[in-house]
Amino acid sequence: MPQVMTGDDISRALRRISHEILETHRGAENVVLVGVRTRGALLARILGDTIGSFEGCEVPVGSLDIGLYRDDRSLRPDIEPGPTSIPVDISGRHIVIVDDVLFTGRTVRAALDALSDIGRALTTELAVLIDRGHRELPIRADYIGKNVPTSREEVVRVRLVESDGSEGVFIERAEAA
Repeated sequence: MPQVMTGDDISRALRRISHEILETHRGAENVVLVGVRTRGALLARILGDTIGSFEGCEVPVGSLDIGLYRDDRSLRPDIEPGPTSIPVDISGRHIVIVDDVLFTGRTVRAALDALSDIGRALTTELAVLIDRGHRELPIRADYIGKNVPTSREEVVRVRLVESDGSEGVFIERAEAA
């Protein structure tokens, strides 16, 4: 299975994304990072820690479960909804949704729906570690770690130490997934 990013590559990409978020918002004030469970939430926490170390402040970081907002719930009846935890009111704040892989855009659409039930953000942006293309909805990322062109027969696997014990981004054939 080909590796397209190492752990060091992931760290560099997340530091760069952190700087881009700070440049866009001229600092961390009113920025809230909301990670899509599971790996997006882990990446959001890493981004929050990184931005906090750059700015000397604590950046609010939350996690969002989109299970109830997916348009394919009937195809995935075994998925149990998990907790959503956002530590601050998102109204009037700059929200950055964080996910590991951007593919069709349907996960992001579900995340936007879930956030709209929580509050009305001033702005909502998207940060992803990998953008693999093949959009089915008119959604784009504002912050991208790496563009990885793939075929629909491939699967992108993001592994993080916190959840998987090792780190890297890999491409697999869908049959092997």
